[in-house]
Amino acid sequence: MNSHGFGRSKKIMEFIPADAHWYDIMLPFMLAGTLILSWVSGRNASLWISIINRWLRWVTFSTAAAYFAFSMGVFEKPFWLLFTAFFLCWFLVETVYHWVAIKALSNSSVPLFPDFIENPQGEEWPAQKRFLAIRKWLKENSYRSICSLRAELMPGIVLRMHVSQSEDNKTRVQVLFIPQRNGTVSMCFTILSQTVEGSRYVTDNMFLPFGGFYPENWYIERRPLIRTFTRLFNSHKKRIENTKEVFVPWDDDAIDDVNQQQSTLERVNTDMGFLNPISQRGEYGKITWEGRYRVWKEIWMLNYFGKPSSY
Repeated sequence: MNSHGFGRSKKIMEFIPADAHWYDIMLPFMLAGTLILSWVSGRNASLWISIINRWLRWVTFSTAAAYFAFSMGVFEKPFWLLFTAFFLCWFLVETVYHWVAIKALSNSSVPLFPDFIENPQGEEWPAQKRFLAIRKWLKENSYRSICSLRAELMPGIVLRMHVSQSEDNKTRVQVLFIPQRNGTVSMCFTILSQTVEGSRYVTDNMFLPFGGFYPENWYIERRPLIRTFTRLFNSHKKRIENTKEVFVPWDDDAIDDVNQQQSTLERVNTDMGFLNPISQRGEYGKITWEGRYRVWKEIWMLNYFGKPSSY
């Protein structure tokens, strides 16, 4: 480093007290980083940014709370012990929040496996570059549009799905548009192939917590951190190429198959104890206590590690 570099470093060090700790220096940057990442995540709906922001927010809260408690002498404990206590406090508070939210969902009228109907507006793609790029790829690779669907979760909140099929009819692509609370729209992909025995290979990048069970003849691979369609498609293609299964064309109607998927998942999860029997849902809610635990665990795994906890 030249003399000018040493001069600049010396001037910077003059603003830092000699007895300053790492949290005195880093805390302002951590707070600014949390605000910036929250703003970016709200605009881009990026799963990677959301995960980084959640970890940073957790550490920032723990550091800030420990800093004020230590500086004001509220607790006569070492800083690292206060940091650990507030770190665990965040975990407890967020756990309570998730349990309350899961209970509210369980007792609400929102369907866990909604029925889809034909979209009366026809094919709808958000007018953004990242969405239109997927539409272009499907057309360029001879995937024809076979239907556009919608499912109303509650008044004003609608899931929309676009289904395409390959030229040989052996691969189906479901593009699901999910509205977010901040007004943005997230996009998830599900790629399906079925074997001559009736099994199906499913590759998706769904980031919504599920926590339930799948039928035994469904081979699921969930990759929520893969947000690029071509990467997910190549992963699915590699999976089916590496099996000894014989894959056959899809010959049933797409809307019937989607709703049959939903019915099958609801039946399997009722049988496996994830959902309460229909006759008991009015009193106990839709999701059993074991099911709520599984959903809570998957929320944590997805929010902080970007991976589902179960298949």
